[in-house]
Amino acid sequence: MQRDKVLAYLGLCSRAGHTASGEFSVEKSLKQRRARLVLVAEEASENTKKKFRDRCAYRQVPLYIYGTGAELGRACGKDFRISVAIEDGGLAEAMIRQLAQEQV
Repeated sequence: MQRDKVLAYLGLCSRAGHTASGEFSVEKSLKQRRARLVLVAEEASENTKKKFRDRCAYRQVPLYIYGTGAELGRACGKDFRISVAIEDGGLAEAMIRQLAQEQV
C-alpha cells in the first residue's frame, strides 16, 4: 500500500537525520532553505495548514496534507507530529512520486 511506503520513506529519512519535525523546526528548515518537502497532518488546524501553504508556496517547496499526527510522529520515532519537513532531495522526490500516485 502506498501509505505504508510514504511512512517508510519518512522513517528512513528520520533515521538518517534528514527531517525537521514540529512547527518551529519546520519553519526554521523552510527559512534556511533546507526543506525539500513538507507534510502536514490532516487534523492540523486550518490556520496551521494555511500558514504552511503560504510559506511553502513562497519558498516553492511542495506541501502535502497527509496522514495523522500519530502516524507522522510514529514514522519519525516521536510521539505526535503535526508537521514534518524532509531535507533530503532524493527521498523527497521518491515521496512526492508516491504521494502523486496516491492522489490519482
